[in-house]
Amino acid sequence: MGTAWELTKVLREKIYKYASYPQTSVSLRQMVQFGPNPSPGSIFLASQFIVEELPIRLALKVKDLENAPLGLSKMPSTIKVKNWYAQSFEELTDLPKPIISEQLLELLNSNGNLHKQYQLSDSSTTKFIQDDNTIVEETTNPANSEQDNPAINNVFSDDGIVVRPSTNTFTHSSNQVPSMGVSSKLRSESPTFGKTYFTSCPVNIVWPKEVYDYNKQVFDALSKIKKRHDATVATMAQGVQEWKQDNETIHVNSSIQTFLDRFYMSRIGIRMLIGQHIALNMSQASQAKTKLTSFLNGNNSKAGGKRTNYVGVICTDCNVGEIAEDAIETAKYICEEYYGLFDAPEIQLIAPGNDINFMYVPGHLIHMLFETLKNSLRATIEFHMPKLKAEMCAQDPDLKFEDIDINDLTFPPIKVIISEGSEDIAIKISDEGGGIARSEVPLIWTYLYTTVSETPVLEPEYSQTSFKAPMAGFGYGLPISRLYAQYFGGDLKLISMEGYGTDVYLHLNRLSSSSEPLP
Repeated sequence: MGTAWELTKVLREKIYKYASYPQTSVSLRQMVQFGPNPSPGSIFLASQFIVEELPIRLALKVKDLENAPLGLSKMPSTIKVKNWYAQSFEELTDLPKPIISEQLLELLNSNGNLHKQYQLSDSSTTKFIQDDNTIVEETTNPANSEQDNPAINNVFSDDGIVVRPSTNTFTHSSNQVPSMGVSSKLRSESPTFGKTYFTSCPVNIVWPKEVYDYNKQVFDALSKIKKRHDATVATMAQGVQEWKQDNETIHVNSSIQTFLDRFYMSRIGIRMLIGQHIALNMSQASQAKTKLTSFLNGNNSKAGGKRTNYVGVICTDCNVGEIAEDAIETAKYICEEYYGLFDAPEIQLIAPGNDINFMYVPGHLIHMLFETLKNSLRATIEFHMPKLKAEMCAQDPDLKFEDIDINDLTFPPIKVIISEGSEDIAIKISDEGGGIARSEVPLIWTYLYTTVSETPVLEPEYSQTSFKAPMAGFGYGLPISRLYAQYFGGDLKLISMEGYGTDVYLHLNRLSSSSEPLP
């Protein structure tokens, strides 16, 4: 599939046109307004928004990749990623628009707060309905958008989220159009001009079949696109590796670093929209099944009750301690498998007596903690293993260094300390893994920097869903984790004592008044 696909001149021109439109920010508050039991009508309107907003973001990605600095755009893996985005753009803009009857329009506007764009069944003209109910004809065709499915049960899912713009330190790309500098003409021509992701609609009414059909159509399109883009991070890593080999360099150039930061940051936003929308569709479908089960089995059915604190992929009452425990267990399992250990080094969780709960995306938090803990475990084992073996040999001269089993060694514990403040929740991961030389600390935030001698090689048909997480080697764990933290309005910092160990500080913004940091 996709081998015969090509980026045509006509499609490229269309992509560049969409790349000139301003993106529409989606706030965390809008994300959770759907509630745990979203209305099919609200999802219907959100589907239209998504199908019009995502092509703008995808177009910007294609344009950025075509203009990647210093020849990175010419690398085979970079071209592959660019074509994925272009193909997804094409699929979404080709998605048929729903035909909305006057009756459905009345249902959608029954709360009196509708200000979306529709195509009425008796008219071929696209209309924009404003808050004062006046109708303004638009001359442009809204685009359709794609999304990725955030496998809710996959703890390594890397869907994006939204954050306060004040924390965004990224500079604008010359190939992107900041919303503040967009002309009024471009702004009004944008398919998502004047629209919002969430619109309130009644829950307890019978929605017509076309609402469910369109929601499923968008859900299926986004799910397909999600699979296509699952391997983007690793494939771009290969593109950077190809660039390094071509340029015979060890480290990533600063302009490449800046480009990758911006590229992955915007990818988080795209995947958040995709992941959240697919999850909302899934929860809405689950809600319908639950109601049917409740009706058939009586009103005492508790089906689906466990996830009432979830709105899509966002947990409104996320327990930091529980997620830390999950990350600890996962990191220890990977460590034990990699080193052949019966028991990985101890990881002590130090948290306040009371639970710390706040609104967050659990999949992101466990991802950041897992990556950090994995580094600490590896550093602890590889720093102390030769020292501990040498000590055992000194105590028993008959003992050979190479014959000592790693399971006979006792490693110092790693500490995970959780603290709660009025603005932030802070997590410190403290290890005694020997630390990092001060000259190398800046390098750990650069892509493809790793202390592993051999970087894992990806198969040609690599798929993130089937990929087994390595103990180390790609050099992407910390840079990507820091982007996740910053996208949430937080940060990830590292302080090292060479010869002793490293402390990593993860700051999480607990304020829900966050909106996307659009480039």
